[in-house]
Amino acid sequence: MSGTDYRKQLICEGPVIILVEPQLGDNIGMVARAMANFGLWELRLVNPRDGWPNERANAAASRADHVIEATKVFDNLPDAIGDLKYVLATTARKRDMLKNVLGPQEAVGNLRQYFRKDMACGILFGRERWGLHNDEVALADAIVTFPVNPAFASLNIAQAVLLISYEWMKSGHTKPDETAFEAPQTQVADKSELQSFFEHLDSALNDAKYYYPEVRRARMTDNLRSIFTHAGLKQQELQTLHGVIAALERRWLVKRNSRKK
Repeated sequence: MSGTDYRKQLICEGPVIILVEPQLGDNIGMVARAMANFGLWELRLVNPRDGWPNERANAAASRADHVIEATKVFDNLPDAIGDLKYVLATTARKRDMLKNVLGPQEAVGNLRQYFRKDMACGILFGRERWGLHNDEVALADAIVTFPVNPAFASLNIAQAVLLISYEWMKSGHTKPDETAFEAPQTQVADKSELQSFFEHLDSALNDAKYYYPEVRRARMTDNLRSIFTHAGLKQQELQTLHGVIAALERRWLVKRNSRKK
């Protein structure tokens, strides 16, 4: 294939690309090709509709074999991002969430900061037809949007991955902006640790009848996830918050027991 030369060094670095419930193998293959063009290599799929491996993905990847062969499949999004420290979600729609909204250049600058400090990071891309659900966006640290025609804003998955991959490659050849976003100096908690905290918090709030009325539960949960995800909590801070919730749970238990007497 023209432009492919395996005698040269193959760049394999950068953030993880996560596709949530992709439908077409062709799209997955074109994503892999776009990643390979610009030095990205780690692709994760959440519940792909047509299963994996996929022959149509292999064909569309145009010899981006190292991406296809390393692709991992997960049953759900929390597992797919569990080992990551910083996650961005791509979306073209406005979201009523407490999240920073970044352009692609700024987003990649943030990812570079984490990458340089050996902290794993990734980018979420949604379904071909309707993108990411709010509860999925809530798991991310910030939102990425592309400057597109507002009357024709829809990008397919491969196009979106191509744009962010290009920005990634370009950022490796520019001097870091010392006044820009800076990743934490110490290791932040990974997403699996944050998910464990969310589950503990959700259980305690449910027990305390916090989710009222029930029809607002999903939105309330998403807002809480956004608050704690945005905070960039460290492992020790999460342990402290677990202890706080446990203390409140004990208080509720004492109150309930006293009422039964």
